[in-house]
Amino acid sequence: MDKLLALRTFVTTVRCGGFSAAARQLGLATSSVTRAVNALEQELGCVLLNRNTRQVSVSEAGRDYFERALAILDALDEADAAVADKDDEVRGRLAVSVPVEFARRLIAPHLGELLERHPRLELTLRVTDEVVDLLSERIDLALRLGSSIVSDDVISQQVGRFRRWLVASPEYLARTPPIAHPSALQAHACLQYDYGSPAHYWRFEQDGATLQVPVTGRLRSNNADILRQAALTGQGVALLSDWLVRDDVAEGQLQRLLPDYEVAPGPHEGTIHLLYLPNHRGSRRIAAFSAFLQGLLQG
Repeated sequence: MDKLLALRTFVTTVRCGGFSAAARQLGLATSSVTRAVNALEQELGCVLLNRNTRQVSVSEAGRDYFERALAILDALDEADAAVADKDDEVRGRLAVSVPVEFARRLIAPHLGELLERHPRLELTLRVTDEVVDLLSERIDLALRLGSSIVSDDVISQQVGRFRRWLVASPEYLARTPPIAHPSALQAHACLQYDYGSPAHYWRFEQDGATLQVPVTGRLRSNNADILRQAALTGQGVALLSDWLVRDDVAEGQLQRLLPDYEVAPGPHEGTIHLLYLPNHRGSRRIAAFSAFLQGLLQG
């Protein structure tokens, strides 16, 4: 039995929740995945995965073994990467987690530049708006928008900033009262990002003074592009990141409102951070992606 392959197969099966899904991810036959886990269990003399006709679940022994196997595989990958990072050339695997719309609009159009610049870099881009766990999901680098509270065992590097713009379509503005002051928003349909909290207000700052305005509206979403699309079709006023609506404003499809105010929902700041584990400190792969991202944000 190839013990290393068996460990990777077992870890992937646990992560994927089944043999078939693990086989697809590994590019193996389902029977090969099953045999590898069976051989591992036989060698250990215990059941790692409970099977029935509908699902696979992790046994108590399997949970402990999964954590230990994960640590072994991470240490091995990091040892490989540490050797690779001693060269001047950027090479090796880099798994990056990026929010959906940020990845689609800012990063995806320029990925070719990054890969051409570093021909031996192996990039995995995981696109999600969920907060990922770097260790358990084997993510090397996570991009976070807004202020992020991280633990002491995670390094946070600020790589840029963005502003939030208040926008609405000319169609909506033509049929509604003018918005000359933040307080006027209380009479408007406000398209709100759903942060999972009951608070419904937008905060405005000007000349050091802060004004908190309660807002109401019939649409909330945890996806910024849904709010953008609603604003484009005249459904209300939206508070969105400048990188998301800059082109719409330039093309006249949306109009920016109250540009003399700094706008932020609740305590969230307009910062962009890269998060990574301390054992990746000094990684050429992370430095290369960070430089790539900063170039996009400054361009």
